[in-house]
Amino acid sequence: MAMKISTDRILTTHVGSLPRSPELVDLLEAQNQGKPHDEKALADLVASSIKEAVAKQISAGVDVVNDGELGKVGYTHYVGRRLSGFKVMPAKGRFGGSRGTVHKDYTDFPDFAARAGATGQISTSYPTPTAAGPIKYVDRGPLEADLRNFSVAVAGKSPAQTFLSSASPGVLDNHLPNVYYKTDDDYLEALAEAMREEYLAIHRAGHVLQIDCPELASARANRYQNESIESFRKIAARAVEVLNHATRDIPPDAMRMHVCWGNYEGPHIHDVPFKDVAEVVFQARPAGILFEGANPRHEHEWEDWAELKIPDDKILIPGVIDTTTNFVEHPQLVAQRLGKYADIVGKERVIGGVDCGFSSSGGKNYRVAPSIVWAKLGALAEGARLATKKLWGGAS
Repeated sequence: MAMKISTDRILTTHVGSLPRSPELVDLLEAQNQGKPHDEKALADLVASSIKEAVAKQISAGVDVVNDGELGKVGYTHYVGRRLSGFKVMPAKGRFGGSRGTVHKDYTDFPDFAARAGATGQISTSYPTPTAAGPIKYVDRGPLEADLRNFSVAVAGKSPAQTFLSSASPGVLDNHLPNVYYKTDDDYLEALAEAMREEYLAIHRAGHVLQIDCPELASARANRYQNESIESFRKIAARAVEVLNHATRDIPPDAMRMHVCWGNYEGPHIHDVPFKDVAEVVFQARPAGILFEGANPRHEHEWEDWAELKIPDDKILIPGVIDTTTNFVEHPQLVAQRLGKYADIVGKERVIGGVDCGFSSSGGKNYRVAPSIVWAKLGALAEGARLATKKLWGGAS
């Protein structure tokens, strides 16, 4: 199923994760950590939550909708239940994730790190799936449940299109430690071969496949902070090469990819500029590119996009809504942001998006209050209508 483009109006979508209820979070975390819980109650709650999330997306005016990732404990950790070889272990390192690397934002601004830890924005002990054996895709049950729940949720509805997300081999390599494979390259290839089954299943179910690839930008300031930009580009290029091989049987126009710098409110002064990794990103097979374009650290980069040689087959899905603040963007601002990218590649190749997921980690400490999430998505839809009116000369 090829991605729809904005043929007669600016379409809207989002990155993937939407707020989960406290009850759902408790059950998902218990499941992830192997603690006693009611599996039927969890399955029923996931199904009803996805149904509600789809209805809310459509009501807010979102055109290309998904399941909110509500059946997943997080956008990477969820694979621990689907792939063999993983064991849940305590996170290593402080303020930097399971790889043990301390993000530069936290070393440069220790008072910010202390505040973030105290408010639960970052965790130092979240149990992490660790590769301790051969990796294979062994349990399709959760994947089939995702597909089934989403199918039921969209039945009788009329979204412009649907999408489902899946983690890239590179982001899994970046976030989930490995104590089994001899080399990082062996680990990356094993992840790619295993995740290929999930990619194909989503595609064959008739949904646009979204692959989450934040590592192509965010990893520069944490795991690879001591690498030169040239070295980091080579690392990112290898991740793209492996991803391209894993998706070789899926048409590029049936896929989109998400690139970001970490979904948190912080300094971000060490973020690699998109222009420095653009050539690598453009080598990836997915036609759609979702990227941050609304937050104060990256909104200016529309000027860089205007100077880039963007392949003609790429569809831009800029974030025009920030996912880390409770400001609700004015629709006119949203329209202005969309117009800048329409001027660069043409209105048909622009879809309105958001910077990142609203609940990437799956926890309860939302940066944006759940009720405001829906107000923001409503502002996105209204802004797209304003942009449409201007770009199509009076169309509504």
